Amino acid sequence: MHDKSFEKLLQQLNILIVDSNAYMRRMTRTMLTNLGAKSVIEASDGLAALESIRTCDPDVMLLDMDMPVLNGMEVMRIVRSPGVFPRPNLPIIMLTSRGHRSSVLHALRAGAHEFLVKPTSAKALRDRLTAIAFKPRPMVRLGDFYVPEPRRVPLPNEMARSG
Repeated sequence: MHDKSFEKLLQQLNILIVDSNAYMRRMTRTMLTNLGAKSVIEASDGLAALESIRTCDPDVMLLDMDMPVLNGMEVMRIVRSPGVFPRPNLPIIMLTSRGHRSSVLHALRAGAHEFLVKPTSAKALRDRLTAIAFKPRPMVRLGDFYVPEPRRVPLPNEMARSG
């Protein structure tokens, strides 16, 4: 993908950053604006995030997993509930300082489109935004929630046959 098409896309996106740490919000905002983002909204906790989704209609949300009031997993559960919230298909990139495999899997299974470990790099952030924008996954209903369709990862014996 060419830098120009990514920049053009980023200029059109309304991006919501949700993190209780003001420094991390500023750092993420700076990375986004350096990448070309024009519209970046910030929220400092889960309740403010839900209000911002209703009032600002973001195209993508960067959501910290560990916050007071409502944590990221609780916010995502509310957002992914179509009977409760109007935007169950909102793309979510989960952020956390805990990079354990179990945290990543838990967030992805609960409905995150992508996952980033903090502190992150501009390249990693760009890669996740690119995946959401240019390789979108359809949403599927899982019980009372909507989640991105799981990625199909070939098993080692399948990769050997295809190569």
